[in-house]
Amino acid sequence: MSIKKREKTDWVLKQLFKATGLVTIGLLGGIFIMLIYNSIAFFANISPIDFFTGAQWDPGSAKGNYSILPLLASTGLVALGSMLIAVPLGIFTAAFLSEFAPSKLQAVLKPIIEMLAAIPSVAIGFLGIVLVGPGIAKIFGIQNGLNALNGSILLAVMALPTIVTISEDAINAVPKSYREASLALGANKWETLFKVTLPAALPGLIAAVMLGLGRALGETMTVLMATGNASAIPRGFLDSVRTITATIAIEMGEVPYRTTHYFALFAIAAVLFLITLSINLLGEFFANRLRKFHA
Repeated sequence: MSIKKREKTDWVLKQLFKATGLVTIGLLGGIFIMLIYNSIAFFANISPIDFFTGAQWDPGSAKGNYSILPLLASTGLVALGSMLIAVPLGIFTAAFLSEFAPSKLQAVLKPIIEMLAAIPSVAIGFLGIVLVGPGIAKIFGIQNGLNALNGSILLAVMALPTIVTISEDAINAVPKSYREASLALGANKWETLFKVTLPAALPGLIAAVMLGLGRALGETMTVLMATGNASAIPRGFLDSVRTITATIAIEMGEVPYRTTHYFALFAIAAVLFLITLSINLLGEFFANRLRKFHA
């Protein structure tokens, strides 16, 4: 291939990749504009103060209560619970795989963990109904195990592959000289892990947590099936809850077109979009810091 043909091919490929990136950004921008446009139509009829500070989400009532607070509290509670389970489990699993596990064990465990991401969310939700929920009801002596704790456990399982994979990459990116220096000073492997390796990998670990949290916040089918779908402000993890994603999935198919209720679903979707986007941007920020640190 001549130099001119190679240059022409490189230019065409460069423009193609550029166009692909612009189309992706355009689609994301279009979704955001659509959400904002319909949200404005909602706030033309409902006060933003009532939307963010009210205590009820009950579109079918005579007054039509459209408060996102119960849905936001439920989403935050389930996401918090999932991170309390998934973060220590994911980071310690990644540390074990990176620092202590024999190569043969790594070859078995890593594919198993990554395969968790391939399990359909509806299958995990079904396990929550027939296995995790009854177990929770039996342990805590309650009638129904479809609650925030059930959703937290299932979302933790779903977030684990993301947290483990990114955390392991962050730990592996710590220079070997750091470990060798720590061991040379008399520290054992555990002291080196907790006082040297994990602190050095902190930006990558934060990125793993942020991206895992974004995964948990955006999940729909699992929380729809396993949390009980009670649109009230929860008092604890044993209460039934309804997340933002579950609300949209339940109500969008039945709501009359271009009504206040219809626009309300776009408003809560816009709030969730902004929250998820912020978390993912934070994750990318810390991931980029990790790359620059080890470049």
